[in-house]
Amino acid sequence: MTQNKTYQHQNLANGRWFELSLIEQLANVGSEIERTMSWREKNKEFSDKAFIRALELLELTINDPKNKKRLKELTRVRETLIDYFSFDNEYNSSDSLWHKYFFPFNWAARVNR
Repeated sequence: MTQNKTYQHQNLANGRWFELSLIEQLANVGSEIERTMSWREKNKEFSDKAFIRALELLELTINDPKNKKRLKELTRVRETLIDYFSFDNEYNSSDSLWHKYFFPFNWAARVNR
């Protein structure tokens, strides 16, 4: 599963990630996306690193067997995030859209603690 790749979130990649609910997983992805956006104008290197961490967490979420019924949404999120942050934004995403998408997961994760 994770043997051939070095993850920044090695503890999570070694199995802890799969103990989290989908809501908690996407809340964590959203936190990294928020960091990506907040650093974008201040420090491109920090922004890029946050984006890589977000994609890493999203990859773990996609690979989590309990999320197999959500693969279409999860892979579309990955596709549109990459389009927005790395390519030509063909899907017309915005920071506001990503705030609105991830906020409910962050809110629900906090409420469910």
